[in-house]
Formats: sequence, C-alpha cells, structure tokens
Amino acid sequence: MTVAVDLGTTRNGDAAELDLEELLSTRLLVQGNSGSGKSHLLRRLLERSAGHVQQAIVDPEGDFVTLAERYGHVVVDANRTPAELTRIASRIRQHRASAVLNLEGLDAEVQMLCSAAFLNGLFEADRAFWFPMLIAVDEAHLFAPSMSGEHSEEARKASLGAMTNLMCRGRKRGLAGVIATQRLAKLAKNVAAEASNFLMGRTFLDIDMQRAADLLGMDRRTAERFRDLNTGEFVALGPALYRRPEQVRIGPTETHSKAGRPTLAPLPELAPEDLADLVFTASPAEQEAERRQARRGVPGFPPAAAAPSPDPAGPAVATRALLERVSQSPSISEPAEPDDPRSAEERAAAVDAIFAEMLQDPEAAFRPVPVLYQEFLTHCRLKRISGAATDMTAFRRRLSLARAGIGEATDDPEWQAVIERAGELPEEMQGVFMMLARAARDEAECPSDEALARAYGSHSPSRGRFLLSFMDERGLITADRDFRGNRVVTIAGTAWRTKLPQVALDSIDEARARRAARMARKSG
Repeated sequence: MTVAVDLGTTRNGDAAELDLEELLSTRLLVQGNSGSGKSHLLRRLLERSAGHVQQAIVDPEGDFVTLAERYGHVVVDANRTPAELTRIASRIRQHRASAVLNLEGLDAEVQMLCSAAFLNGLFEADRAFWFPMLIAVDEAHLFAPSMSGEHSEEARKASLGAMTNLMCRGRKRGLAGVIATQRLAKLAKNVAAEASNFLMGRTFLDIDMQRAADLLGMDRRTAERFRDLNTGEFVALGPALYRRPEQVRIGPTETHSKAGRPTLAPLPELAPEDLADLVFTASPAEQEAERRQARRGVPGFPPAAAAPSPDPAGPAVATRALLERVSQSPSISEPAEPDDPRSAEERAAAVDAIFAEMLQDPEAAFRPVPVLYQEFLTHCRLKRISGAATDMTAFRRRLSLARAGIGEATDDPEWQAVIERAGELPEEMQGVFMMLARAARDEAECPSDEALARAYGSHSPSRGRFLLSFMDERGLITADRDFRGNRVVTIAGTAWRTKLPQVALDSIDEARARRAARMARKSG
C-alpha cells in the first residue's frame, strides 16, 4: 500500500508529498541551521503519518510530548535505569505503541546513555515484533557526534553504536530512521551516509552549503540557494520525495511545541535603582540555597534538608504540639535484652573484637559511618551486646580513634586535650586529625595524602590535601614544607611534630659527606 504524506507545497503551489512506504526502506536526513524549521518539519511528518505507521521520537528538549494529547503517543520519561528503558522499548515494539522518549532536563551525557538504551531495546526486539516503525531523532548530532568532545568515551560509544545500528542495520528489522541535525559536519559520517532522502534547510556557512549541494547533486555555484531559504522551506531530494532537487514549504501543524518560537515582550517599567536592587539582592529562597550549598562544601557537614512544603491535607502542627504527641505516643523500641551474665570486661572485649573484625575489611574506610554503624549493631545483636557501648555517638568516637590507631581509654592528659580539640572539627575529620596527632606524638613521618583521604573515607588524594589546609586555617595544626618539599605537621598547643622522611635525612648526610671529602682532597 502506498501512502502519500502531505508535507506542504512546492514553489509551483503543488502538493509536496512523501512516499511513506519508500521512506521505510530508504530513511531521511534533515539538515538546517537553528531556527530553520527542522522540528516543525518533523512534527508535520509525524502528524500526517501517525495513523499509518508506528512511531518513536527521541526528544532531547521535550518538544514532541504534545503529540501524546492529540495522537495517543506514550510519553516515556527517560529518568530511569538503562535496563528499564530497554525493557520498555521492547514492550513498545511488542504492543506496537507509538512513544516519545522525553530527555528534557537531563545532562547531555545522560541523554546519550538513555537514548542508547532505548534504541538498543527497539533494535534487539524479538523477530516476531519486527513491524514497520518510524524512528525520529531530533538534534541527532547530540547522539551521533562526528568526534569525541567533552563527554565520556563510554557514553559516546554507546550512543554512536545505537545510532549506527538504527541507520545501517535497522531496515531489515523494520526500523526507519528520520534524523535532524544542525550541521552535517557535526554528525558522524556512518550515520549520515545511510540516508537516501534529504531535506536541506537554511544554511549560512560556506562549507555546509557546499556539502549540502554535493549531497543533492547540485552545482556548487547554486549553493547560495540554501542561504536564501526562509524558515520552513527545504530543498527535497530522494526516492521517497523527488528525483530532482525541489524546493518545498512545510505546511502548518495541528500540535505545537510547549516552548514555541521566541516572541518579543515589553520590558519592565522600573527605575534603574529598583532594577539594581533586584539584581544584587538575593531573595530569601536564594539565600537559603546558598547556605545549603555552603554547608555541602564543608567536609563533615551534611547537606541541609530542603524546607518541607506545606501539607494541603490539613493545617500545620506547631513544634511544641508535635513533640508532645511524640512523647505521649507508645514506645516502639526493641524489646529489652535479657540480663547479660558477662562482666563489663568481657563485653568490652567482645566490642573490641567486633571493631577489629570490621576494620580488617579494606573497604571499611570508604563506607559511610551510618552504614558501618548498622553493621556494628547487627554484630552486637548477634552477640547480645546492648547498652551505652552501642550508642551512635560512642560508635563515631570509637571509630575515629580506631582509624587513627588510638585506644579509647587513655590517661595521658595531652591526649585528652588533643581529643577535646578534635571535637571542634566535623565528626568525619576527627579521625584524620588524631591520625596526624599520633604521627606527631610518635615523631613519625607525616601520613601521605592517600592515607589521610583513606582515613576520611575518600579515594581522592586531593581530599587529603584539602583536609590539611582546612585544619591549618582553623589553627589546629601548622603544616610546613622543608626546602625539599617534604611536609612537616605540628599539632597546635603541643610540642608534637612529625619528622622529615628518612630518605631526605640520608640525602643530607650523603651531601655533607661528599662536601667533606671534597674539602679533604683540596687540603691534601
């Protein structure tokens, strides 16, 4: 069955038609600068063919979700896992549902991964569901870039591979690619080369005009024609369109993008000083966001929770009344443990054994404290240990001391003063501070950046350098470097100081010996 899709009119006023059945075998490439009408052309094609063929649209800006209201397309929110998108795509082919993959609001790299998972799901569907399907990809150069850019190589390869499968191998599986791009130079050649139908819109760059003329078999001297095209006008060529280049004008559409074309709006009528006040004065919401961002930037401070939105179901409850309700509510604590026949020393030894077992895991240093605390409670329940030893505060304190290699019970007054001073830091940083204090007390070398980051729970050496500067700025330590660049840390309020690396001392002694030998040879 031959279906003619009405795209608009030609320069002579005749109907500009596209052979839909031929398009399924030969694919389509649309090219034009931003604002030339590419998305409008795709919308016109999708609307006029919606009742004849199954469709799927990869929509990076959310422009085509309005098709769902008029033509029944299923809008697939791409904020899902790759496995979910692949399964959804497979069911779309199975049930022959038209769909719009909405990628709006996602980062470019995430959009590439989501589109790859979705297209792979369509491509890898079971052979029994290889029904004809039109796959429209707007801004195709985002998903099939001609060269690697700022995106990761993994995302680029996945997206480019899916687009290549669509355009090169999709025909036998019933998939017909319709791709739109701003510039042919941005689009991977393997993807662009498989299209046999072309609709070339307004283009200004010389190299793009020449390439478009070459694709359409036009004389390069007539390439200026692309610069004179109006919005919504395209030069068409291909087996599904025309055998010779023909200029067409795309007709109107029944649905429209949510954004639409930019229109002029009146400027605000405010005095310059009022406008300056609006520009330079942060709103209460912005001030609160800045405070939360500042807290996120300091190690050890958790992100501040966003202010809860008012509950429309009922009036807000005062804090005092809420506390009274909680205090009067029945307790849901765990049932009391039976009396432990073990002595305090035996329970302490059991807790020590649990800590030692947990810290033997090399990945324990990188797990969050709440996760480790839950594991600790599980071990305590198995060994029937309860009481103050399992308190969260005690656990954090003991974990910091254990990571620093310091015993919890110490009678040394200097150590007690250092431990109290560590309380000025965020809990996650206290163990790092005490690790430095132990190295300074033992006159050992300063721990490396990797060791400090590991004690903090990070894999990044730069985090270790930041922790040192953070403590130095707050007067808890003094971090210096010798003339060879070796770091020396002094704990404030004490005489504790890390020593220079032994290699550096040996090199100094060797230099002195060589200098003495030279002096001896000169005197002899």
